[in-house]
Amino acid sequence: MSKARLLPPVNLVRRNDTHRLIPSKYTSDVRSVLARIAADAKHLHDVFDLDQATNERLWGENGLLPGIGKDELVFGIPNCHIINAAFTHAHPLGSRFNGPDRGAWYSAFAIETAQAEVAFHKTVEYAEIGRFDDSLTYDDYLADFSASFHDVRDNRNFERVLAPDSYVASQALSQKLLDAGSLGVVYPSVRHAGGTCIACFRPSLVANVRKNKRYRFTWDGTPTPKITCTSTSGRRC
Repeated sequence: MSKARLLPPVNLVRRNDTHRLIPSKYTSDVRSVLARIAADAKHLHDVFDLDQATNERLWGENGLLPGIGKDELVFGIPNCHIINAAFTHAHPLGSRFNGPDRGAWYSAFAIETAQAEVAFHKTVEYAEIGRFDDSLTYDDYLADFSASFHDVRDNRNFERVLAPDSYVASQALSQKLLDAGSLGVVYPSVRHAGGTCIACFRPSLVANVRKNKRYRFTWDGTPTPKITCTSTSGRRC
């Protein structure tokens, strides 16, 4: 069997207004935060140097990360730092379709799917400590896509990559796809029945990124959070 037949089929995906929820604390102006914690102006330069020494997005933008080259990242467009951060701040254990050395831009076709994905992963964290008591806000970033992605929807040959409790098969597939020059994967959400997600491997394909609404997730003693919309940037819920 040829290598191509071991990979999912490729389909054109054209979808505007996909949703990616990012913790609000990561989408604020980092420079203003650093300015506030600096004791005085003469120490501000040292604080910025510390940030640059520990910020993986800045490492990537300077070609210092092993998993992604500087030439792949994007510059000079709105929210480019938000896009680059998705690829340079990979989870230490990786995610469904990426390993620990290189991230991906994950987004959902519907906001309900994005919320279900976030709620599941945060609830798992709280279950580990046996405490469901927290309140966090997430900013919804919209992005548009028009590209050919490998498609594992309605494909029984790739059911293992959708395992609810393991990323072993999906991460192995994602590495094969990257090696083959794949642009990304479109797949059914594992956490929201009927939902559809994209894992985009290439920063330049994440188009027209803009901030939408803000959502508050509140866990009040139960594993199921209450999700409410709060206004941001003048947008009404």
